[in-house]
Amino acid sequence: MEKVIAALWAPNEESHADYGTRLLATLPAALAEAGAQAVRLNLRDAAVAPGAGLVQTWQAPQQAAIAQFWMPSANARFRGAVDAALAEHSARFAAWLVCESTIIANAEPSQAAVSPGKLSNNPMISTVVSRTRGWSQASFISFRPDMTREAAIAHWHSHHTRVAIETQSNFEYVQNLIVRPLTDDAPAYDAFVEECFPLEALDQPEAFFDAVGEPEKFAANLATMMDSCAGFIDFTRIDVIPTSQFDF
Repeated sequence: MEKVIAALWAPNEESHADYGTRLLATLPAALAEAGAQAVRLNLRDAAVAPGAGLVQTWQAPQQAAIAQFWMPSANARFRGAVDAALAEHSARFAAWLVCESTIIANAEPSQAAVSPGKLSNNPMISTVVSRTRGWSQASFISFRPDMTREAAIAHWHSHHTRVAIETQSNFEYVQNLIVRPLTDDAPAYDAFVEECFPLEALDQPEAFFDAVGEPEKFAANLATMMDSCAGFIDFTRIDVIPTSQFDF
């Protein structure tokens, strides 16, 4: 099995909220019918609006949603139906083959069930959808150009992973190293990272850094995290997006 990350751009006239509602209603079933499994959507809906200050932008316009899923093979000759479903549901999409590493598994990923309607006429396709509690920070990152890929990965895996666990209130943490782009115009990211946080962390930095009511701990955690990020990330080529996470 191979994992695919797809960034989706909304039509110019469609708001993020409206676009997310439309994707939620029809894209998971379309992907499943095309052969995708374990579909996850990350949407920029009203629930994460308080986190607007956390957005970091490289792409303009920026992607409005992310689809994550698995396939027996992501080779182009087997991906036609999936690509068609993504194209039908976006003004543009870009996709990457990734290698997933689950650092912190979410022990309770299905906290809030939602009912977007009938997702499929195929009885073999599940219509169950759930929104993960809290929110998900979806980060497309690029490594520093003055480092080799090997050195950046070494810092990320051997140092930064520990820092991210120890300084934040994340209850899910998944690293996706990009293996190769699957579409010709895919931005040149090196990784996609997803971390889930409590809702309070959308607009309360102390909650984000697991230091509510502890100003000294907050300052220390913030400084440690920023120093570690600077050790391997190119901040001029990243897109960070607060999202709601939906699993199907």
